[in-house]
Amino acid sequence: MKRLALFISGTGGNALSLLRACREGRVPALPVLGLASTPKAGGLARLEAEGLPTAVLVRKDFESDEAFSEACYRASEGAGADLICLCGWLKKLAVPARWEGRILNIHPGLLPRYGGPGMYGMHVHRAVLEAGEAESGATVHLVDGEYDHGRILQQQRVPVLPGDTPEDLQKRVYAAEMELYPSALSAYLAERF
Repeated sequence: MKRLALFISGTGGNALSLLRACREGRVPALPVLGLASTPKAGGLARLEAEGLPTAVLVRKDFESDEAFSEACYRASEGAGADLICLCGWLKKLAVPARWEGRILNIHPGLLPRYGGPGMYGMHVHRAVLEAGEAESGATVHLVDGEYDHGRILQQQRVPVLPGDTPEDLQKRVYAAEMELYPSALSAYLAERF
């Protein structure tokens, strides 16, 4: 059974969803670490309450993205993780060869549109509405050296409804994420391992 490190920067909703999916047997994996990019991440306490070991690494404590990334990978490897799932992780990761194809991310939009630097959270939902799109959704993809880039594994579409606010759209996309990430991770584990 593959072991997961769950990386968070905020509330940890997707991390909790994956943790529960693993414990319920819907995803054949074992979470072994919750890693936060800030001690203020609300998800830290939520993951600790579920009994998951946690750690915090802050980007400003390192001289470069590469040094920060390496510390993140060392923490993951120290916990025995085989895969990393980014769950609302907002920091740039440099991906070394040994981690290629073993880092997944979920994005609150239909990549390749509405991705890239600065395109996260409400920024994505506002951009989708401002563009007059008929739909949005969520994407699970492999992580490479670019923001919101890498092979798309699965997407789930969500309609944009008349009169939607960014908050309305966010709620529907978030609900889709809760279904999509466990499904995409399970399928990827079956394909890859």
